[in-house]
Amino acid sequence: MASPMRTRDEQIAAIRADQRFWRDIAAEVGEGRYALPGPMGEWSFGEMAGHLLGWRKRTIARLEAFARGEPAPPDPWPAGLDDDDAVNDWIRAQHRDRSPVQLVSDYDASYDRLVAIIEALPEAKLTRPVPDAIPGNEEALVEIDFTGHLHDEHVPAVRAWLARGA
Repeated sequence: MASPMRTRDEQIAAIRADQRFWRDIAAEVGEGRYALPGPMGEWSFGEMAGHLLGWRKRTIARLEAFARGEPAPPDPWPAGLDDDDAVNDWIRAQHRDRSPVQLVSDYDASYDRLVAIIEALPEAKLTRPVPDAIPGNEEALVEIDFTGHLHDEHVPAVRAWLARGA
């Protein structure tokens, strides 16, 4: 038997819980270490936040278009970039002149934008698959894990970096 679909409130609660997690890990790293290399290879914690923000901005733009009944916008990076590493390098270059503190703060604020979209969408748009909003996605918006990449790809490396005494 399939489990019941998550509700709007449960999705928002999950996003808010992850925002609290982000704030906690950012506090654990501490502003004084945001610019130090190591939590993402040679990238700093601030650059990692910029990386997460770059991908989150694409998701938000897609969801905003979906809310307006428009097709998904093109990716913000040049059309020729079809490799994640190249996209990540492009995102990093876009944030090169921004402070690590600002990048960490802006990623935190992206949770608020995500919640605002979820709150504003009609129920019918939340509870059906949305491949038109997020290409390749077959889940309803209330079921999407918007923060899995952070936990799966980055938290273990940040934890290891902190354990080494960064």
